[in-house]
Amino acid sequence: MQNHDPAVATASTGQHLQRNLRNRHLQLIAIGGAIGTGLFMGSGKTISLAGPSVIVAYAVIGSVLFFMMRAMGELLLSNLHYKSFVDFNYDLLGPCAGFFTGWTYWFCWVVTGIADVVAITGYIQFWIPGVPLWLPGTLCISLLLGLNLLTVKLFGELEFWFALVKIVAIVSLIAIGAVLIAIGFTSPSGARAAVSNLWSHGGWFPHGGAGFLAAFQIAVFAFVGIELIGTASAEAQDPERNLPKAINAIPIRVIVFYILALLVIMTVTPWDQVAPDRSPFVNLFMLIGIPIAASLINFVVLTSATSSANSGIYSTGRMLYGLSASRLGPRPFARLSNNDVPANGLGYSCLLLFIGVLLLYQEGDIMKAFTIVTTISSICFIFVWSLIMFAYLRYRRLHPERHASSIFRMPGGVLMCWVVLVFFAFVLWVFGQKEDTLTGLLYTPIWFVALAICYPFYRRQAIEHRKHTH
Repeated sequence: MQNHDPAVATASTGQHLQRNLRNRHLQLIAIGGAIGTGLFMGSGKTISLAGPSVIVAYAVIGSVLFFMMRAMGELLLSNLHYKSFVDFNYDLLGPCAGFFTGWTYWFCWVVTGIADVVAITGYIQFWIPGVPLWLPGTLCISLLLGLNLLTVKLFGELEFWFALVKIVAIVSLIAIGAVLIAIGFTSPSGARAAVSNLWSHGGWFPHGGAGFLAAFQIAVFAFVGIELIGTASAEAQDPERNLPKAINAIPIRVIVFYILALLVIMTVTPWDQVAPDRSPFVNLFMLIGIPIAASLINFVVLTSATSSANSGIYSTGRMLYGLSASRLGPRPFARLSNNDVPANGLGYSCLLLFIGVLLLYQEGDIMKAFTIVTTISSICFIFVWSLIMFAYLRYRRLHPERHASSIFRMPGGVLMCWVVLVFFAFVLWVFGQKEDTLTGLLYTPIWFVALAICYPFYRRQAIEHRKHTH
């Protein structure tokens, strides 16, 4: 049995990432990862594209990603030396897969973080129109970096409260919507007539298959970050109990936070009256006469973007640490601070987030550029998710005894693995059907070419390091 342990300790210091995240932290990190800004701001656009069938799109994507998460959970618990999916990819698929997974995941979060910095600036301008463009992003990056440098427990606390704000907003929306439906607020004929809004405006698929597929492009990005608990598990207390709990709750989260919320929105307001350029959450709160609805939702989406930036800073630092400890990245990133956090990796990643501040000063259509950038990020996440599935297939071949004794087996096993991979291929095909996402699809190979050029420089030292760890 292999005991490869790339992300545990550095050769020079013998320091370790500490298991200081409690169950409540892990649960809320998982929830925060499953609720993206796309749900609050992007749901208006997805509803206008797909109509009620958007619910099917979210349900399908959520179900497939649940199986991906179960595969990841079984792999992480099959050998507690694995601290993230980079580790088991390295061990099961080789240093090349570890290198490509880790650096691509790091790139995903840097790109997403850059988008968050621009979004945060926009949300602050809602309240303070004359604020200098550089100020909100700079303050946000500096504050989150400072808190992440102190201790991992602070990251857990921040993410706990950020996620709580999102949960309260969605549960409030569902509760208010349910009351409006029950009292016939928007339909004098009563609740039954209100529910018929789901199918009486052109049916479940009003724009046919093309509209349904268009929703996939935005909905996939809404789920980005769902795998974050695979990174956080390295610093979670009692992973054998807490990791399965967090992963098994994913279907409930998808039903409550996506499907129920969207059902309520489209029942209270017919889907064809939902404005694509406005948050349907704002619409619902304004319907019941809450004058500060726009400010409330602005606060929620600001929290959501800050939460995403916080997750990105956390993930990128840990990825650089794991890669460098495996000799697949620059050595300085493999050092931990006195607080047992990867300070060098965190600092370097945050430095790159300032690109988002610089982008604000560029002329031209920034939003179009960001559609391309977020598409690139989504494609890179699909690449990482796919490698997790290939690692699972390899694990089943190499270690049948570990699978037989697993306390957390993936349902459907090898067959479901292939179903998930076929679905990912289908999503990439969907990305090729629209001009803006096609541009992102065509740009993405540049990143993999850059990695292929860099890999030979690290390959030899990674193989030498692997020999010494066995």
